[in-house]
Amino acid sequence: MSARPDQHRVTLGRGDVIAGISVALVLIPQSLAYAELAGLPAYYGLYAAALPPLAAAFFASSRYLQTGPVAMTALLTFGALSAFADPFSEEWIKLAALLALVVGVFRVALGLVRGGVIAYFMSQAVLVGFTTAAAILIVSSQLPTALGVVADGDTILSRLWWTVRHGGDWEPTAIVLSVITVVLVAGGRRVHRLFPGVLIAVVVGILYSVVSNYTGLRVGDVDLSFPGSPIDLPWGDVWSLIVPGAVIALVGFAEPASIARIFAAQDRERWSPNRELISQGVANLASGLSGGFPVGGSFSRSSINRLVGGETRWSGAVTGLAVIAFLPLAGLMSDLPRAVLGAIVIAAVARLIDIPRLLRFWRLSRAQALVAWITFAATLILSPRIDVAVMLGIGLGITVHLWRELRAPVGSDYADGVLVLRPQGVIFFGSSPDVAEAMTNLLADHPDADRVVFDLSGVGRIDLTGALALKTLVDDARLAGLEAEVSYVPDHAERVLRAVWEGDFATQRDVDPA
Repeated sequence: MSARPDQHRVTLGRGDVIAGISVALVLIPQSLAYAELAGLPAYYGLYAAALPPLAAAFFASSRYLQTGPVAMTALLTFGALSAFADPFSEEWIKLAALLALVVGVFRVALGLVRGGVIAYFMSQAVLVGFTTAAAILIVSSQLPTALGVVADGDTILSRLWWTVRHGGDWEPTAIVLSVITVVLVAGGRRVHRLFPGVLIAVVVGILYSVVSNYTGLRVGDVDLSFPGSPIDLPWGDVWSLIVPGAVIALVGFAEPASIARIFAAQDRERWSPNRELISQGVANLASGLSGGFPVGGSFSRSSINRLVGGETRWSGAVTGLAVIAFLPLAGLMSDLPRAVLGAIVIAAVARLIDIPRLLRFWRLSRAQALVAWITFAATLILSPRIDVAVMLGIGLGITVHLWRELRAPVGSDYADGVLVLRPQGVIFFGSSPDVAEAMTNLLADHPDADRVVFDLSGVGRIDLTGALALKTLVDDARLAGLEAEVSYVPDHAERVLRAVWEGDFATQRDVDPA
């Protein structure tokens, strides 16, 4: 058995060079597609694909995570900027770079204060509801391009509806190119996980366009130039981008955190979400300063990096350097049919549409199903402001959690004059009034009881307010002439209960209260 590569190794290996170049061959065409999804000219994706993975490599915790343009972050970027400018305009381009800087500052700041816990902040219900709806929106946004039409409409879904109603405008050649691309990308994964479907589709598309003098929608002129000074960015709008920037920083980190955590677990390696936050933040700062747009970690490209043999985090640096080396040749992409780009996005994100998983929530938890489906619906309805839908979903998830925490049921048993009360869940300042009322009602329902036992074996946690409420119930029971005892006290609750009882704390630990 070969030795597992040292996760702390910092030197560049041959595997890193091979993996980095392999990822770059996929990243270059993907970056063009995701730039258009974000509302920017396609070649701006190269700005977001060059320096960000190089910068992230210096701080990354995961040796596999590949950073750059990703579909979900691109869609969030489109939604965030739609309230301020027109897509593909000069103002939009500058706002995208400014938004990347805002996202970068948020992530670096969170990493420095050890805020990596946000990787676990969004509930599964919110993530599944949002991701499924966002994937539907992404596919819908690319369908007109894949069909070779320029659709009318103010929203993604309205443009989709226009496309459906104008089937006569669909371009047969674009459809054929799109089908070939989807087959190469999605079908190629079935042949082998390393099948270069994206690269082959791009090469085929460019060759066809050049040979046939294709007159349909193409990428067009690629006018790469050095980005303007950050001073020229619309800094007066930065406060308007704080909230969407924070949302992208949070939601966009969920995917790279998940990727890094999965790979670290599989290889039995340590992983630091705080370092990953910093690396992703620095990547966004690099993207903003180089004229790009918000970036994140890619599951597909990270998987390629791992499968090809990436050994250290420097494989990401190789990817960035490979993209930089390609920039002088970027003009080759001008003849690429845009239908190919649209189909690349569709093939990449269609599998994220997971309606069956949404349906399963109804069987698992009605409350969480409500959170998932409301987030799903809000994402579709509020499009393109899907950042607002995310905030709504997170708020609803927190509300459901608090509502459930406020409900601490109290079970009971009564036999031979002994009433046993069994509070369950968390007894804290929010739930203690409900618990106290339930216990009082149960005591009133059994006026012939001469002994009451408070069984705390089902209590997950109890705070000072809960302990004080329990002591009041015990004291009231004793004043009413009942024998009152507390039994089965969990270890985590004994200290606060002893403090509340001030030394007069009698328990029956692990003794049958009957």
